[in-house]
Amino acid sequence: MRPRISARSQRRLRGLALFATAAVLLPLASPASATDSPADELTVETYIVPAGAHVPPLEELQSDAAFDSFRSRIQASADADAQAAAETIGPAASYDPRTAEPSTAEAETGPGAGTPAGDVTAEAEADAADDVSDDAELDAAAATYPEPPHSMTFDECKAGLGTKNKLFVKSRFAVCTGASFIQFWRQNKKPVGESAFDVRTIGTIAKGSREMKAQVYFSNFAKTGKTATGGLMITPRMTVPQKWPASAKTTQGGSIPGAQSFDALARQKPATFMHSVTVAAGQGTTQDDLVFAVYEPAIKIMPPAGWGMTGDMGGKLFFLAPRWDTAKYVTKRGGAVFSNIVTLPYSSKQGAPEKEVAEHIRDAYNNTPDIRPKNAHRDIPGRDLKKPLHRLYHNTKRREANRNAAIKVCEQNWGKNYPQDPQNPNRKRECDEFPFASTYEGSAQKKYEPSAPADNFSARPLTKGDNGAGGTILAGFYKKNRLIDGSDDGFLVSIK
Repeated sequence: MRPRISARSQRRLRGLALFATAAVLLPLASPASATDSPADELTVETYIVPAGAHVPPLEELQSDAAFDSFRSRIQASADADAQAAAETIGPAASYDPRTAEPSTAEAETGPGAGTPAGDVTAEAEADAADDVSDDAELDAAAATYPEPPHSMTFDECKAGLGTKNKLFVKSRFAVCTGASFIQFWRQNKKPVGESAFDVRTIGTIAKGSREMKAQVYFSNFAKTGKTATGGLMITPRMTVPQKWPASAKTTQGGSIPGAQSFDALARQKPATFMHSVTVAAGQGTTQDDLVFAVYEPAIKIMPPAGWGMTGDMGGKLFFLAPRWDTAKYVTKRGGAVFSNIVTLPYSSKQGAPEKEVAEHIRDAYNNTPDIRPKNAHRDIPGRDLKKPLHRLYHNTKRREANRNAAIKVCEQNWGKNYPQDPQNPNRKRECDEFPFASTYEGSAQKKYEPSAPADNFSARPLTKGDNGAGGTILAGFYKKNRLIDGSDDGFLVSIK
């Protein structure tokens, strides 16, 4: 939950969180009263505060030393300059600093989980074959990757941001960001009032769409003491400050309101608007027609007449990073995502159709003694945001080389007849490899990238059905998350 002011009795302005959950607006105080001298210095100091920041109550900020201490804590707060999610990948990842902590939530599953994702192409099916068994016995319904969420409610955004997150990534199609804007009203340098409001922006992309929608909410308006919020003007600005390539043209829709006062916005229930950005196909780079962008919500604040203003007179929220593509090996029509690293979950629980695949990946990450080829320094990527895996599609020869390198290890360690389980003649096996053959980090990476570490992979015979189930889940994961070829996209793998 974002920091906010509460005017409920003695609970207001207490605790480690900035304000309590429910705020009650107090009557508007006049900017000047009959007791004010014309020579009085009236100023308002404004700050953008991340969730969870501790701000002392008004009575504790009566001295310059207390205010200086407060300012120092804000400036020294962790990730003070971060403007992007830790998961951001592609060109936008270098636009501004990223948060130190991940912002991702597990994709939700529900009644529709595992339903078909739509217009899968023959190319996509062929790509999936690199990691999918041809076992006709495989129960496809038991091995599916769920459709990621394409929507987010206001309450989900609040809960996802919680008490510390600057951004919340529900999926590659639903993200949100927010901040609290705090004002300290001062008369002759002495604090006499406080006010605050929150701004949250929820970005969503509908299934199969190229339109990114941003729903902006103003909420949690509250004030206490002497303020002049009737004249405090708030102006939203939604911009696309950079694109890759720069020549790509955006089409923007929705409606961005003009300047409105704190009090006028507080009366609206809810105070919200929608803005959208679309990029037409045919403007991107590479054969996948890639266009990356930075989408930056911002707020400008202007003081009331007669009041000076210092501090953050306006500020950017944390940016979103949409990406557009026409990768036909994903879907025929192309689409858009938020350019964030996404995690593929596998289950090692009893009864999971991919159980053996999950166990293999876990053992490969832990470099257990039975992992082959032997490599005491094995450090397989895919479990750290700094070292994701990258999908390999366009170079079919390299994918084939990955498969061949893995099979060679299976034959060297389990014999050429490894598909036959010596302990169970009725159990058919396949050579499973990790990282996947459909990644640049696959078994033949050293052949194509001489500087890459040698033998930084694992190969192991697995039950044909489990191997096929793992591949089926991987194929759905690629498709439903619009994973594209190359270093500008990436993913992790987790084992439960």
